[in-house]
Amino acid sequence: MTIVLFIVGLGLLVLGAEALVRGASRMAAALGISPLVVGLTVVAFGTSSPELAVSVKSAFAGQADIAIGNVVGSNIFNVLFILGLSAIIVPLIVAQQLIKLDVPIMIGASVLLWVLAQDGTLSFLDGALLFFGLSAYITLLIRQSRKETAAIKAEYDEAFAAPNEPVNWLSNLALVLGGLAMLVLGSRWLVESAVTFAQHMGVSELVIGLTIVAAGTSLPEVVTSVIAALRGERDIAVGNVVGSNLFNLMGVLGLASMVAPAGLPVSASAIAFDIPIMIAVAVACLPIFFTGGIISRGEGALFLGYYVAYTLYLIMAANQHAQLSLLRDGLLYFALPLTAITLLIIATQSLRKHASTSSGS
Repeated sequence: MTIVLFIVGLGLLVLGAEALVRGASRMAAALGISPLVVGLTVVAFGTSSPELAVSVKSAFAGQADIAIGNVVGSNIFNVLFILGLSAIIVPLIVAQQLIKLDVPIMIGASVLLWVLAQDGTLSFLDGALLFFGLSAYITLLIRQSRKETAAIKAEYDEAFAAPNEPVNWLSNLALVLGGLAMLVLGSRWLVESAVTFAQHMGVSELVIGLTIVAAGTSLPEVVTSVIAALRGERDIAVGNVVGSNLFNLMGVLGLASMVAPAGLPVSASAIAFDIPIMIAVAVACLPIFFTGGIISRGEGALFLGYYVAYTLYLIMAANQHAQLSLLRDGLLYFALPLTAITLLIIATQSLRKHASTSSGS
């Protein structure tokens, strides 16, 4: 019965997110909001609605580890798995200027979360600060979108423009309300079954949140980014991931921290390992997005490999495997620094090439 509840709950989350995004994006486009802004806000944030529903439900229920693990795990999953898979399908050409603004903000928000969590709790004020950051980010996003290139605007226009036929406001409102209802019910069943899984398997709620719940709530991002990559809408594939990560950090955790009765406790293992891994993953995006603007198949495979290694670590940690410390040290002190050095070299070479091209012209 627990497995059935988990599957049905996950299905409701995915269907609810799809209905919410479809109804909200159509109404926003019909109101004259540009497809670029719709794609960067309504769609990117709408695909994160399962994370919001699950984390807020967990915060209310006093299951902070699932709320924290869901967001941290989803952000790691979004970059390493979704971008990795999308880049393997087709190399992602990142032409959107906004992404070059969003990635530093994503890194800053990740570091801010780590700093706020140092006392072991995300308080109401911490949550309010994160949520205020989201409001400021949306305002900046809308202003910056006016400076975007015509090619990018055309790409979003093709994907998110309102249909020519008259908008049925009642049916779209029904989609939004129905989507929200499915999110609420699905999150309840998913969280309850996840807690049962954790108790039955003898692992922590944090591990369940970082793996099963995080991957499950990220399914809308998987579908959106993979389909966008297959259609050649590569900026949308990347923008969806970065926008969703920012909403997870500032919107989901901000709101969850504010509604939690006594704040949101953050476990020592999340502060010492999982959040730093999330920060490292965000930093790994920086050279790729700032240099030639391409996420190659090789870089995509590297991302996927890191996600496999991270998941393997969580499984070994849950079982107290004898080689756990070896894998952890390998990830923290060898693999991640080596990748950082490699990306720095690539960035340096790309900047030199760009400088020499500019001076030659």
